Amino acid sequence: MSTRTAGAPPALATTTGAYPKRWAAAIIMIIAALMDMIDGSIVNTALPSIGRGLHADSAQLQWTVSAYMLGFAAALIIAGHLGDRYGRKNLFLGGTALFALASLAGAVADSPGTLIGARAVQGVSAAVLMPQVLASFRTMFDEKERGKVFAVYGAMAGLAVSAGIVLGGVLTDWNLFGWGWRTIFAVNIPVALLVLALGAKWIPAMQERARGRIDLLGSLVLAGALVAIVLPLVQGRDNGWPLWGWLLLAAGVVALLGLTVFESRRGVEHPLLPAALFRKAAFSGGLLIQLVFYGSMTGFALAFTIWLQAGQQYSATQAGVVMVASSAGAIISAPMVDGLVAKYGRKTLIVGGLIIACGYFWVHYATQHSAAHHTGAWPLVPGLVLSGTGMGLIIIPLVNIVLSAVPEHLAGGASGIFSTAQQFGGALGAAVIGNVFFSHLSRGMTAAIDQAGLWTVGAFLLCTALCFTLPRRPIASHADGH
Repeated sequence: MSTRTAGAPPALATTTGAYPKRWAAAIIMIIAALMDMIDGSIVNTALPSIGRGLHADSAQLQWTVSAYMLGFAAALIIAGHLGDRYGRKNLFLGGTALFALASLAGAVADSPGTLIGARAVQGVSAAVLMPQVLASFRTMFDEKERGKVFAVYGAMAGLAVSAGIVLGGVLTDWNLFGWGWRTIFAVNIPVALLVLALGAKWIPAMQERARGRIDLLGSLVLAGALVAIVLPLVQGRDNGWPLWGWLLLAAGVVALLGLTVFESRRGVEHPLLPAALFRKAAFSGGLLIQLVFYGSMTGFALAFTIWLQAGQQYSATQAGVVMVASSAGAIISAPMVDGLVAKYGRKTLIVGGLIIACGYFWVHYATQHSAAHHTGAWPLVPGLVLSGTGMGLIIIPLVNIVLSAVPEHLAGGASGIFSTAQQFGGALGAAVIGNVFFSHLSRGMTAAIDQAGLWTVGAFLLCTALCFTLPRRPIASHADGH
C-alpha cells in the first residue's frame, strides 16, 4: 500500500479548492492537453502532402500515424506513476517542453525517418503530460467545482478531434511562409512556450508523492511488446511477410502475457497489467471493444483521407471538412447517451455498433458510386453522420460501464490500461487497415477504398458482438475486491 506525504504548499494546505489561481492553471493545462488531442488527428489530412514532400512510401505514411500512438501507449501507464513520485507540475512542464522540441524536429524533418522519430517522441511527451492534467484537477478543485472543470475539459476534448482534422487541412493549404504541411508541427511551438511560461507561474507544485517502487523493467517490456506487435504489421507487406515478422509479432504477444503472469505471481505492488482485471469478462471484453473501435476508426481515416485527396482530387481543407461530418453525428447522439444507457443499458452500445456499421457501409457504397460518377462528397455525408451518431452511443458510455464492474482498488489501473488500449488500437488500425488499402492500390483507388471499407464494416460488427460481454447495466456499487 503506497502512502502519501503531506508536503503541499501553503496555498493548498488548508483546502485544495482555495487555491486562488486554480482556474488560470486549469486553462493552461487544458491548452497543453489540446495540443495532444489535436496532434492525434491533425496529421491525417496532411498525409498526402507529407508523402509528396518527403517522398515517403506507404509504410512510412502508416508509421507517421502509428508512431505517435505507439509512443503514447508505451509511456502512458508509467507516466502516471512518475507524476505521483516526482510531482505532477514537474512532469507536466517537462512533457510540454519535450513536446515542443519534438514538434520542432517534425517541422524541420528532411526525411520520413526523422519525421517518424519526431512523432514517436511527441507521443511519449504527450503521455508524460496528459495524466498530470486530470490528476491535478482533482487536487486543485474541491468536489463542488470539480464537475465544472471536468465539463470544460470534456467539451474541449470533444471538439479537438474535429479541430485537428480541419486544422491539418487548413494549415497545409494555407502554406504559410511556404512551409506547407510543416506548419502543423510548427504551430505547437509558440503554444508550448506560452504553456511553459504561464504554467511555471500559475500551476501549484503539488507534491503528492507516492512511495512505491516504479516497475521500470516491466514498463520497458510493455513498450517493447507493443512495438513488436505493430512493427511487422506495418513493414510486413513491403518485405513479403517474412518469417522474422511473424516471430516478432508472436514474441510481442507472449511478452504481454508473460508480463501479466509474472506480475501476478511475484505480487508486484502496482502491476502494469493486473491479472485480476483480465479475469473479468466485462473488462476484457470492453478492452477488446476499445482496441477494435479505435483501430477501425483510425485505419479507415488514414485510407479515406488519401482516397479523397489522391483519388478524388480534394484539397486538404476540403478533405478535412468532409471528414468532420462524423463529429457532427457524435454531437447529435452525445446529449441523449446518459438517458439511453440508464434505461436500456448495454443495448444502447449494441445499437450504436450496428448504426456505425450501417454508416460505414453507406460510406463504402457511396465511395464506389462517387468514383464511378464523380458525384462529389455529398453522397458520403449521410453515412459519415450516421457512423458518428453510433460512435457517440458506444464510446461515451463504454468506460463508465466497464469500470463500474471493476473493484475500486483496481479502477486506476483499469483506466490507464483503457487509455493505453485506445492509442495502441489506433496504431494497430493504421497498420492493418492501412495494409489492406495500400495492398490494393495496384488495382486503383476505387478497389483500395472498397477493401478498406469492407474491413471497417466488419470491424464494427465485431465491436457490436463484443458488446454482449458487457454488464447489462452499469453496476452502481460492488464489494471491493469481488
